[in-house]
Amino acid sequence: MANPNTPSAAAPASAHPAPYQAFPNQFKKDLLAGKRLIGCWSSLSNAITTEVLGVAGFDWILLDGEHAPNDVSTFVPQLMALKDSRSAPVVRPSWNNAVEIKRLLDAGFYNFLIPFVQSADEARAAVAATRYPPMGIRGVSVSQRSNRYGTVPRYFEEVNDHISVGVQIESPAGVAAAAAIAAVEGVDCLFVGPSDLAAGYGHLGQAAHPEVQDAIARVFAAAKAQGKPSGILATVEADARRYMEMGASFVAVGSDLGALRSATQALCDKFKS
Repeated sequence: MANPNTPSAAAPASAHPAPYQAFPNQFKKDLLAGKRLIGCWSSLSNAITTEVLGVAGFDWILLDGEHAPNDVSTFVPQLMALKDSRSAPVVRPSWNNAVEIKRLLDAGFYNFLIPFVQSADEARAAVAATRYPPMGIRGVSVSQRSNRYGTVPRYFEEVNDHISVGVQIESPAGVAAAAAIAAVEGVDCLFVGPSDLAAGYGHLGQAAHPEVQDAIARVFAAAKAQGKPSGILATVEADARRYMEMGASFVAVGSDLGALRSATQALCDKFKS
């Protein structure tokens, strides 16, 4: 949940960039406008490391609930750690599960990346899980962290418009349905999971395989045809730049786990080689 306070007027803007605002959701506006948004994956499930990522100045940080040991109780301290950061928190639940999504909404998330979506029906279910009736099926808690415990005026009337939903295309079935998925109202972005996509095409660990690269290009094209942005996780700089040239605007360029692993290994090797 974002801090409503802006930096002191006496502080230089460059030294203290404005914190990310969750409501209204500027991140969603920038995403839909096709602005290039550079992000980082966060898998260490720790508020301190998340806070450090927030200091760096990424446009967004993905807090991972699929392949990291996170749940609502670990996500909330990480949201608190980002409250003064310009980085928008994006959450990936463990699955396209309405109950889990409901809990993450109440905890204070506004931006979602739903894993392994393979059809337009699954995409519609993801969107519905993030919206209050009549637009969706989100359960109602009158006082929760997302509405500042009942203090946000017109929260229930307006919040549906401030939720962003990206869906991950990670299988041949998802690629085949990409055009239909992109056409679903409320789907704001198609995001490629290159590792699972490669595995799905029989090329485990080979995201650079021509068949996988062709599939990625098809997903990007399907999103563009619907006037929607596309994104991808690419931890190798050359890959990230190539995907941006292909049209991806929502790109994760690294992870806290990868950065820690490579830096500590390099430090150790420097003195033990």
